[in-house]
Amino acid sequence: MLILLTALMAVSVVSLLIGAGEVGPRRVLGLLQSASDSEAQFIVWELRAPRTLIGIVVGIALGVAGALLQAISRNPLAEPGLLGVSAGAAFAVALALVLGASAATLRISVAQLGALVGCVCVLSVARFRGVGNDPVRLVLAGAAFSGLLGSLTSLMLLYDQRAADEIRFWVIGSLAGRRLDDLVAVLPSLLVAAIAVVIMARPLAALALGERAASGLGHHPTLIRWVAVGCVALLVGAATAIAGPIAFVGLVVPFVARAFAGPDIRRTLWFCLPIGPLIVLSADIISRIVVAPSELPLGVLTALCGAPVLIAVVRAKRLPML
Repeated sequence: MLILLTALMAVSVVSLLIGAGEVGPRRVLGLLQSASDSEAQFIVWELRAPRTLIGIVVGIALGVAGALLQAISRNPLAEPGLLGVSAGAAFAVALALVLGASAATLRISVAQLGALVGCVCVLSVARFRGVGNDPVRLVLAGAAFSGLLGSLTSLMLLYDQRAADEIRFWVIGSLAGRRLDDLVAVLPSLLVAAIAVVIMARPLAALALGERAASGLGHHPTLIRWVAVGCVALLVGAATAIAGPIAFVGLVVPFVARAFAGPDIRRTLWFCLPIGPLIVLSADIISRIVVAPSELPLGVLTALCGAPVLIAVVRAKRLPML
């Protein structure tokens, strides 16, 4: 954990030093010594610092949401992007934009509602006989759901040219241009989700032993699942509202966290806290410099990096239910 936290601090500093513009590490270091460079001061404190903070929050939210979704579905392939949760949040925000919604708080509420509907659909599919017990088939069902919502979002792009540019942001996902006001707007819902996750950690660990064992320990499996679904909706909706849909983060983060922590969901959640921001910020830094002076959308880069991880998990000789 100490190594991961140190790496996260280092990546956060690099995120402030490196960007697609002309303000490089030397000018930023000079800014730290003297505040005479107004251009560097604006880029670092008004653009890169908020972007770094938002990347940290988004990484934590998506990583924890992925771990929760995998725990309640007992599926190592469950991930908000793959199962349509992020697509539900993005579609809801795009629909709100077409209808004229502009307030940040309204977008957040709409995104969380869309994520909640996506979560409910995921759990409903998981209850189908022969689908919920097969990780790959569940992912295929989620992919179909995501494809349907993506098609509807594309139709909205054709329907409303005025909102087309803003809707494209929700289709791709990026940290560029985000402000601290957006982060402040999602903090209340993230705080509620954090408190609920802390309370639900022990019941989730009991649920991993099976429903009978959890009931015998005094827990209510159905209540545990629905509270966890609410937490996933709050986390994914908040992350999507400020950064758009970012795929595969919710798959990769718990996968790496379990390599450090083992199968215990309580330890896995703790390790998701530094690993999520570490992956998101690293991908964001690469997205700034790989096609400089332009930027590659963060959602595209995470998809390129996360797809091999998904293939590796699927091709594993043993794909156990969690």
